[in-house]
Amino acid sequence: MKLLKSIVLATATCATATSAMAQTNVVWWDFFVGGDGQRMKALISQFNEEHPDINIDATSSEWGVPFYTRVRTASAVGQGPDMVSYHLSRVPLALSEGILTPISDSDLEHAGLARTDFYERSIEAASDDEGTLYAVPFDIHSIILYYNKSYLEGSEYLDEEGNLTGIESLDDLNAALALAQDNGSRTPLSYQTGGPGGIWRIFHTLLSQQGGTLIEDGEVLPGDNFDKAVRAIAIMQDWGDNDYQPEHAEYEASVALFTSGRSAFFINGVWEVPTLVDMQEAGTLSFEWGAIKVPTLLEEDAIWADSHAFAIPIQGSEEMSAEKREAVMTVIGWMENHSLDWAAAGHIPAYLPTAESEEFAQMEPNATYASLADNAVYDARSTIAGVASPVYDAALNVIAPAIHGFLEPEQAAEQMRQELQALLD
Repeated sequence: MKLLKSIVLATATCATATSAMAQTNVVWWDFFVGGDGQRMKALISQFNEEHPDINIDATSSEWGVPFYTRVRTASAVGQGPDMVSYHLSRVPLALSEGILTPISDSDLEHAGLARTDFYERSIEAASDDEGTLYAVPFDIHSIILYYNKSYLEGSEYLDEEGNLTGIESLDDLNAALALAQDNGSRTPLSYQTGGPGGIWRIFHTLLSQQGGTLIEDGEVLPGDNFDKAVRAIAIMQDWGDNDYQPEHAEYEASVALFTSGRSAFFINGVWEVPTLVDMQEAGTLSFEWGAIKVPTLLEEDAIWADSHAFAIPIQGSEEMSAEKREAVMTVIGWMENHSLDWAAAGHIPAYLPTAESEEFAQMEPNATYASLADNAVYDARSTIAGVASPVYDAALNVIAPAIHGFLEPEQAAEQMRQELQALLD
């Protein structure tokens, strides 16, 4: 009898220990592989250390069509992740494909969050037309204007503290580019002129600064939006005609032009801030630099923007268990509360308690360009727009030839309109 009791007690003790040690495994897929990837890995490691009951099993891969295709196909057959990083510009396409699950107010409450905790623009981009939420915004990222102070020393474009000033119009920027060229900058303005992302973001910004939009009510460049698109392309073509921008520069080359000191100005995403910070700390950067939000060059204060967000894909024909969903929302809530660490990757936190905190106000250069969140213009809500979409293809296949002088701006705008409209009809 004593032996039987001992066996029962040992079994019960073992079961209790096993229960106490049980973990909920959260399968996580993301596309953070650059400088921001290292920061995300550190956050994931910290979360796992602090949560013995939840384990994030993370996999990272390059963003773009392959990532989103993999998420769609794997989730459809129930072999996908429990949560993914997602660009809010891709939400309309995801909704048409039916691959994301709604995120309810009770889900947010479990994470210690509420809709009002985020920038309104990001919540709108994360929702469908009826207001149902399908992703939780993590940041707002945009293009910014980086500058090399050495080409501007002694000019009206640096104030007494060495900060960029005096660029309040397109004419001002062009004059600063001409000055930098005279001061020895062989390529005064660097950006990705040989790839879709860099071209699209600048075109979209110039279009938006005229109050223009690409798609309205299912029509591509309707009304005077066409003329605004022509003007935006003409501005970029003019930079090429004046040898201000590089010819057919791929992404890495556009970064190298600035970090090597050959370009006075550089338009790229906030995500390149870590590159410059790390080079500066390592002593491999030969100049002083700064970064501001892209100035209002035309009529309106508007800047291309997108957001990284967290989303919960479908699980094939099955529903995620309540326990797993609570674990996922715990992860999301924790990440939002630690988004100041993510801001070190150059981003602006979408979570207002962090974005409005004293700690973020002291973070440079982020705080200098943080106001861009108020003027962020996301891509058109369309199944053909967003990251790695047909709109990006049009930037490379149509706008790129125009800015390099192989098409007239009117021809490029018309070709873009026809090709994109055919996809919508």
